[in-house]
Order: sequence, then structure tokens, then C-alpha cells
Amino acid sequence: MEIKTAYCLVSIAPVRKAEDDGSEIVSQLIFGELVEVSGLNHPWAKIRTFSDGYEGYIDHKHVSYLTEKEAKRWSEGLSYLKDREVVLTAPWGKQRICRGSFLPENETSFQIGSDQFTLERQDSSELKSILDYAEDYLNTAYLWGGKSPFGIDCSGLTQVIYRFFGWNLPRDCDEQVDHGQEIEYEDLQMGDLAYFKNKTGKVTHVGILDGKGGIIHASGHVRRDTFNQEGIFREDIESLTHPLFLIKRL
Repeated sequence: MEIKTAYCLVSIAPVRKAEDDGSEIVSQLIFGELVEVSGLNHPWAKIRTFSDGYEGYIDHKHVSYLTEKEAKRWSEGLSYLKDREVVLTAPWGKQRICRGSFLPENETSFQIGSDQFTLERQDSSELKSILDYAEDYLNTAYLWGGKSPFGIDCSGLTQVIYRFFGWNLPRDCDEQVDHGQEIEYEDLQMGDLAYFKNKTGKVTHVGILDGKGGIIHASGHVRRDTFNQEGIFREDIESLTHPLFLIKRL
């Protein structure tokens, strides 16, 4: 089929590795996110995201198509929802959208293509720093491929939070590690990222350093553990769970 542009019209859309409901979720689309649709095998659409170039398969009913002009208009001046959750009035009724959704900055009424939306309630937020946002995710359940406050993985956590501070990191931590400047342990600061390898040498985990001897990361759930020169130390089980590979600063 001809490649078409579309936007995610649901709050959270699972992106799967293959055209099957039983296939693993490798990522998620968040409301307002733009994608290219390059294939359609009902009900599956093959997509590639504009924001980070991630590819996979979604239910085609989770997106709505846009013209080239409409897509360009929507992409200009886009920001990200920083509140944990707000109510959105859509042409099809009310729905809740979550932190990380793609929205115009400082607008409560907006249009995507021919669809008109209104933010009905804006939750107040005093979150200012990277650490503030990381702490607000504490105890969020781990979800492979997740990118929302209702389920998130380690690299989804860092990708979403750092977007609020001007960094559009890749989706997976083995690509995120290529960004930023390597930092020695003695020089670490709040907001630095620590990366960890598995036994085969692949980077498979990332966490946000709090600058006070701790790290916030998604492992089972988003948690704060002790961080030292060796890596992540779980005090509850008295074990080093993730040997340190390196530290990066964006």
C-alpha cells in the first residue's frame, strides 16, 4: 500500500513485534503520536513512529489517517503532556490521556486533522526536575514495551522523562547509551543515566541516578535502589543485581 501518515487516537496503543495478539509488546504509542503506515493486513497495520523511528504492528483502529498538510500542521509546535493524567473531550466522547501524550504547548483546545479536542481538566503539578518526574513513577508496574504511568519499562521511563527536558532519546537502552557524555563515578550528578550489560555484553538496562547514592529504575516495578561503583545493590535481598557498565550525562 501507499505509505500514509496517521496519529494515535487512543490513550495508549500496544505496538507488537508481529501481526498477532499473542506477540510481545515491544513499545507503545501514546495519544497524538504520529506514525507512518506502510502496510495493512486487517486488523494489523505496520507502522513506523515519527518520534523515534520504532517499527512494529498495531491494531489499525487505534490510529486515524491524516493528509500530508494535516500531519505537518500537527507536528509543528508539539510538546508533551507532563501531568500524570487529564480528561480529554474527543469527537467520540471523553477519554483519559496520560503523561507523555503529544499535545500543543499551553493549549486547551486543539485540532488534529478534522478532529477537535478539548482538555477538560488540567491537573496541577509541581514537578520541576528530572528526579521529580522519576520519583513520581515510583511503584509503577513494570511492563515490557510500556511507556505510561500505568505500566513502563526501563528505557520507556528514561525516554518519556528526558523528552520533557529537550532530549528525544531512542526507544531502547542499547541505543540510548550512544547519546551523551561518559562520566566517571566520582563526578556523577542527579539526572545522569547509568547503563548495565547482560552476560552477552548487550546493554539491557538503564536507570536515573538521584545524586544521593541511589538509582530509580524499572525492575519489577519502578523502584529506588542503592547505587555504587559496582552497580545496583538491592538491600532487601542483599545482592548486586545489575553490574555497572557506564554512566552518561545528557
